[in-house]
Formats: sequence, C-alpha cells, structure tokens
Amino acid sequence: MKHTRTHARALARAFLAALLCLAALPPASRASAAPDKEKMKPEDVVAKHLESIGTAEARKAVRNIVASGTVVFSIRSGGKGQTGGASLIASEGQMNLVKMVFESSPTYPHELLSYDGKEFGAIHVRPGARSPLGEFLMSHDTVFKQGLVGGVLSTAWPLHNLSERNPKLDYEGTKKIGDRQTHELRYTPHKGSELKIKLFFDAETFQHVRTEYERTIAASLGGRISTGGASAGKNEVRYKLVEDFSDFKKEGDLTLPHSYKLTMNVQGPIIVLQDWVFELTQFAFNQPLNPKDFTPQG
Repeated sequence: MKHTRTHARALARAFLAALLCLAALPPASRASAAPDKEKMKPEDVVAKHLESIGTAEARKAVRNIVASGTVVFSIRSGGKGQTGGASLIASEGQMNLVKMVFESSPTYPHELLSYDGKEFGAIHVRPGARSPLGEFLMSHDTVFKQGLVGGVLSTAWPLHNLSERNPKLDYEGTKKIGDRQTHELRYTPHKGSELKIKLFFDAETFQHVRTEYERTIAASLGGRISTGGASAGKNEVRYKLVEDFSDFKKEGDLTLPHSYKLTMNVQGPIIVLQDWVFELTQFAFNQPLNPKDFTPQG
C-alpha cells in the first residue's frame, strides 16, 4: 500500500511539472496545436499580400495597367481542339477588360469581356451565341463588378481598397495547391452572391496565386445556363471557374504575374472543360486610355 501511495504521489508531481512546463511556453508555442483557421486574421493576409505587390506609394501611383501577350485556348472535354492568338488585359480604376483574338479559328474568333464601371458585357462569338465562359460571366457579372477578374493584373482588384467594396473575408486555413502551401480566404461580396468565392495566397510570399468561383444549381431549381449552344435543363449542374497566377516578375515598381490561366469546368448532363493560358510579355502603366474602349459589347 505504501508503495502505491508513493507511486501516485510521483505521478501527481510529474503531471504538475508538465503543466508548469506548458504554462512556461511562449504563446506561439502553445498555439502551435491550434487549428489553421486561428493562425492568421484576414486583414493580416491582405496586408502581407499588398506588400508583395509593391509599396503603398508604388501601388497608388498606378492609374491604369495594360498587359498584352499571347493566349492558347484548349478544349479538354466536351469536344477537342486548341488554338492560339493574341491577348490584352486592360484596366483603369474600376473599369476592366479581357480581350482575346483567334484569327485562325472560324468558330471562336474572339473573346471580349468588358466592364465600364457600371455594366458588364461578353461579346457574341457568333450570331446569337456566347462562349461558355462569356455565358457564365453574363449570369454572374459580380465577378467583374467586384473587380476580382485578373487579380492584381487589374487596378480594380478589391483588396487594394477594401473599404470601398466592403466584402466579408473569412480565413479558412491553409491548403496545398500542387506543391505550394497557401492561405485561403473566403470572399463574400457586401450584398452577397450565388457564387462561392475563394482566394488563395502563397504561404511564403503572400502573392495571390488562385481564385475559385463555384456554384451548384440544384435540379429542383431548374436552372439553365448555356454551355455554348446547349443547356442543362432541370438536372443539377456544377460550375467552377478558376483563375491561376504564376511567374511573378517586376514590372516597374510592381511585382505582377506574367502567366495567367482561366479554367472553365461545367459538370452536369453536358460536360465542359476548357482553359485559356495567357503569357503576358508587355506591360504599360498610366497610358492615355479611352473609357469607350471598356463599353460592353454583345
């Protein structure tokens, strides 16, 4: 019995010592076991992200951005095909446009997505028909009206001025994208959105590397969004648009991505998987731009 009591006292002393050691650890060490969601605040991610672009003075000095280069369009599912062409991404203030020209394609000669600060438009690629990308964005113009398209390639990027957009940002922890660890933010526009919007930032550099837009239309809702000439009827359809950004380099006083990829994925009775890969080689800032060039067409 004496041996048992001695053993119990020894265990109690060991347990107390362990508690004292834990209490002596710095806060960061004690928090190491906390869930990822508690490790960072959205405003901290945004602040570090803005620093990754350039100084506050450098960012403020840029009135407009024009980036041009090449683009390759590929159909991965729902058909086959690939074509290359020229690309242009331009923005000034809240105005924003993405233009592609495919001179060798009779069925898909161009894509023009433009927002003049009030209205958004996607051009018809042939009489009475838009591309699946254009059709999706016409149904979800919040993507352009919030300044999200193009990420930091656009002066309309909402993280430049959160007080103006006033979205709700939630930190969702870390996520592995390929071989890259990222911080994930959930972005909800002030007036809400049918889309689930996620922003991803490199865990080391805090550069914005991806945006995902998702929506599922339940069969009971009978939702119909064109997927390039056909519609999904009353079946459940899942839409996902992804923007990927890479190859970050200095242009003037800013660090910007030179590779930009759009991926459009529609899963339902009709399956569509298409992507557009931009390689941007020419950048210009504070050019004399005509506001009429941002007038929606189509």
